[in-house]
Amino acid sequence: MVFAVGLMSGTSLDGIDAALVEIEGTGTKTKVKLVEFITYPFTKKTIDKIKDVFSIKTSSVEKICSLNFELGYLFGNAVKEVCKKADFSIKDLNFVASHGQTIYHLPSPEKSQFASTLQIGESAIICEMTKTTVISDFRTRDMALNGQGAPIVPYSEFVLYQDTNRIRLLQNIGGIGNITIIPPNAKLENVVAFDTGPGNMIINALCEKFYEQKYDKDGQHAANGKVNENLLKEMMDHPFIRKKYPKTTGREEFGSEYTETLLEKWQDKIEPKDFVATATMFTAKSIVENAKPFIDDQTDFIIGGGGSYNKTLVRMIQKQIPNVLVKIQEEVGFSSEAKEAIAMVILGNQTLHHLPSNVPNATGADKPAILGKITYYD
Repeated sequence: MVFAVGLMSGTSLDGIDAALVEIEGTGTKTKVKLVEFITYPFTKKTIDKIKDVFSIKTSSVEKICSLNFELGYLFGNAVKEVCKKADFSIKDLNFVASHGQTIYHLPSPEKSQFASTLQIGESAIICEMTKTTVISDFRTRDMALNGQGAPIVPYSEFVLYQDTNRIRLLQNIGGIGNITIIPPNAKLENVVAFDTGPGNMIINALCEKFYEQKYDKDGQHAANGKVNENLLKEMMDHPFIRKKYPKTTGREEFGSEYTETLLEKWQDKIEPKDFVATATMFTAKSIVENAKPFIDDQTDFIIGGGGSYNKTLVRMIQKQIPNVLVKIQEEVGFSSEAKEAIAMVILGNQTLHHLPSNVPNATGADKPAILGKITYYD
């Protein structure tokens, strides 16, 4: 039996998700068991540093260089903490699979640029702290094959969630929303996946602005507000929403600059609770608009990620597709919080067995590829 820790730090900056996983097999015969899960929190100081390097206005080579190593130490600490919580000896770990922290993702560059992506959190530091092999930097090989490097989790969803009789739509709602469509009895080439648009990112930013809260717990603020149809129309007119797949997005399109632009125009016109309600509906509507072409009467719509705990957001999605069975990921046997960290373990396991784990139909890559770079502990 193989034990591994998957590490994920996403666009919401909630902290480092660390999943201790028992894994066996490869490909469609992969079996996983979640042993323990934690979210290792970032301090406000670290969050501010990450936000600084997100922004073209405040970033610098010096800041990125230092933060790469700082995050490496924090990722290493997250591995130690999840093992400690599980009362599991870190000496028995077979590998760590680390996604790292995306600080910039450029799938559609300007004329003078190259398609590229950058995740930081130095793997050599994690390797030395945990004294085990580390697989990291999963997105770059796909992009080297003309893919968009995202979404990153569809292979793991194909392995874990396919059904013999029903279409399964798996909607992850983190900072960004992304969907994976798995037809009945699907082969990997039948899987479709892409980003749907914003997830929690705009909602979280508004809650920080108006309420000094990191997120809208249970969707309470949105539930008390009223959707402003004019603002919603402006948001839905964003060109990404109706862009054809494969497509991927991030803070570059829906981050702080986007939210600040909305605030400058609308803050004095509507109440904070209405602003949050409208942003929540924007997430819900952008998800449904992208999902509708794949929905029939044999569809399971499964919501995972932090957004699955926003009851108002889930309700808004269900209301728009009343004839579809909407489920939360826990209802099909897996943790919403741990989903992406578990996915990293599955990708890392494939890499160590010299097997591919991208989904070319989702990313647009020229062919299947073995993802990631390996830092061996000697």
